[in-house]
Amino acid sequence: MSDDLPAEALSAEDRKIITLARSARARNGVPEGAAVRDETGRTYVAGTVALESLKLSALQTAVAMAVASGAKSLEAAAVVTASDVVSIADRAAVRDLGGAETPVLLAGPDGTLRGTIAAG
Repeated sequence: MSDDLPAEALSAEDRKIITLARSARARNGVPEGAAVRDETGRTYVAGTVALESLKLSALQTAVAMAVASGAKSLEAAAVVTASDVVSIADRAAVRDLGGAETPVLLAGPDGTLRGTIAAG
């Protein structure tokens, strides 16, 4: 993972999915917010799911929403969390739909980019 990067290093579309992920986290009062962008530019936004019978990270939920909506691949993913890592399961979900080179943007709760990780 790379060190903290200035927001200027991101494209407008990447800044957008971080903002959407941050908004989902704050709006729903959950530990994580995530957003993914598919091959057509559509975005899917989600928060952590923590039901008694179903537990999904925000990123897993966003990928599932993309799949359920017919996305064929992903261009990028973003997760906003207090954690300093993107789990293996989250990277695997992105890789399954987007491929090993799909970037996963990791941002803190304030939206500051902490790093970019390849899904693979």
